[in-house]
Amino acid sequence: MDVYLMFKKSGKWAIALSAVAVMLIAAGCSSDKTVVSMKGGKITESQYYDAMKDSSAGKTTLQTLIWQKALEEQYGKKVSDKTVTKQYNSVKNQYGAQFSQALAQNSLTPTSFKQNIKTNLLTRKALEDLKPVTNADLKTQWKSYEPKITVSHILVKDEKTAKDIINQLNADKGKNFATLAKKYSTDTGSKANGGKLTPFDSTDTQYDATFKKAAFALKQGEWTKTPVKTQYGYHVIMSDKNPGKGSMASHKKTLENQIYDKWMQDSTVMQGVMSKVLQKANIDIKDKDLKDILSGYLNSSSSKSTSSTSSSASESTTSSSASSTTSSSTTSSSSTSSSSASSSSK
Repeated sequence: MDVYLMFKKSGKWAIALSAVAVMLIAAGCSSDKTVVSMKGGKITESQYYDAMKDSSAGKTTLQTLIWQKALEEQYGKKVSDKTVTKQYNSVKNQYGAQFSQALAQNSLTPTSFKQNIKTNLLTRKALEDLKPVTNADLKTQWKSYEPKITVSHILVKDEKTAKDIINQLNADKGKNFATLAKKYSTDTGSKANGGKLTPFDSTDTQYDATFKKAAFALKQGEWTKTPVKTQYGYHVIMSDKNPGKGSMASHKKTLENQIYDKWMQDSTVMQGVMSKVLQKANIDIKDKDLKDILSGYLNSSSSKSTSSTSSSASESTTSSSASSTTSSSTTSSSSTSSSSASSSSK
């Protein structure tokens, strides 16, 4: 299963805990300590708290904290610290020397990033518990499913060159594909490796749709007999490994994971899951000014609160976006090799 991680090139990132969270937790203190001292006066904890609870950032942080507490109480035993650390180290290794910079750019620390990972994993456990995959769901996913394959390609600028390469492959029964890739291909990310690309399946978004369709149609050892045109030029594709689609039953676990990956990005599905988790948590908000902050999930008719909570807490916990979004942005080595075949939406 891909790691649903929280770095995004734009938009919101998941649950970046800040000093706001600390102040919300400390709101019950009676000492009213000084936060800032300056000429002309001071800013106390109560003043800071009052300002934060009236702001959208403060309300979003409180929603996030409530969500984390509810998940921890109901599903905490299902996600180990070892699992969180493993995923954290995976991302850290992929970023290498740029990891600290990436954290800073997203207003994250190692601790808060680990909390993001844990919250996302707990959210996934809640989804799997509260919304089982049905046989109908599996059949729908199966229709468009293609298992992971490995291909090599040669990318050139014009159709004439592509046809000439195909004629050479036909003449030597494809034996010199790697040699031809090194000679002709304009894809600098893959040509040195004989045109070989990273494995992908039907859910992969880093490859052009036309490219994927042609690749999936090839049996293992076959190559395209006509050039495949994409926005990047003309491709000649060879199938290095294609296990075939097989039966739905043999791919059940993979299909379930793909369905849950998709649901994690569906705000309607996740709002229903969050509602069940939060209602089970028996939440009692003591501050009267914040009592309606979860009304959209706690059987209230407040549509305003529903919209607010859905757009903040739901996006925070499910963006992973995570998500598959991060999967392509953090695995720079593989995306480099496939950049010439990737779709423009990547």
